[in-house]
Amino acid sequence: MTISPTPTCEHDSIRAVQWQDDHLRLLDQRLLPADERWIDCRDAGQVTQAIRDLVVRGAPAIGIAAAWGVAMAARQGAALEPVLAMLRTARPTAVNLMWALDRMKKRIAAGADADALVREAQAIQDEDLAANWRMGELGASLITAGSGVLTHCNTGSLATAGYGTALGVIRAGVAAGLIARVYAGETRPWQQGARLTMWELVRDGIPAKLIADSAAAHLMKSGAVQWVIVGADRIAANGDTANKIGTYQLAIVAKYHGVKFMVVAPSSTVDMATGSGEEIEIELRDATELLSTAGKRTVVDGAQAWNPVFDVAPAELIDAIVTERGVIERPNSISMQAMFGW
Repeated sequence: MTISPTPTCEHDSIRAVQWQDDHLRLLDQRLLPADERWIDCRDAGQVTQAIRDLVVRGAPAIGIAAAWGVAMAARQGAALEPVLAMLRTARPTAVNLMWALDRMKKRIAAGADADALVREAQAIQDEDLAANWRMGELGASLITAGSGVLTHCNTGSLATAGYGTALGVIRAGVAAGLIARVYAGETRPWQQGARLTMWELVRDGIPAKLIADSAAAHLMKSGAVQWVIVGADRIAANGDTANKIGTYQLAIVAKYHGVKFMVVAPSSTVDMATGSGEEIEIELRDATELLSTAGKRTVVDGAQAWNPVFDVAPAELIDAIVTERGVIERPNSISMQAMFGW
């Protein structure tokens, strides 16, 4: 079946990162779904803090927001080298942040003025949206009609310029009548699947069921899902993929149950300078995030926690990596080099 590269409007209604000519407006993802509140960032320092505090999250959206932070600083006449350095420290794992900042830095080195940097940031955002539409088309074409899918964390419009990566594939697959069942894992400790993915799916009229993270193996054993579809924060040169914590165990369980595993991410997420997943820095966040839910402590005082927010799924557990450049089935160093070598 041919999948239309242009998504239907009812499945593409959210834009969470919005440039307002002199400042950046972000939908505060910490408050969803209860409160749809926007935050206005009026300098690069506020953008950095918004990225660090998870006001904006999702690898492509982080990169887009950072690019706008640089453009805004240029408009304000700020020294740009310190701004680039500050934004780079916001979060360590998602390579899109560094990719976007390096792209802006290259334009600065070429003599771009503030208006040119605004155009570059807009290009980064526009290109991401177009890439998402293309990935939706490519990923959905791998899915057999009547399939069920499971996704993890949030990879939709909230995490990107719009439409989404893994959730873009799901949107395209649902629109084409290929996907019959959608499941979303809750994604502890920030519950991005429960709070954000379900919010997007309900808002766009896509029927879906939420499951506890610990129910994934039982769900796969039942035969209800044929694909696990996830995004990525960094893809190494051998195909190893860093993504939200819990992705690794999903890949293991999927392999055991004969469920296919798809990673969907733009080429800006591919880091050919990182040889394997062993080299990827895994962000450790404050343990209190795991000891509390919605700001209310749920664990006894005195308890400690370990809170890595990403893990790495080895390439041998991945059936397909989908980018806007094409699909790599059963990825390895050779196939990654063939598509992304530079």
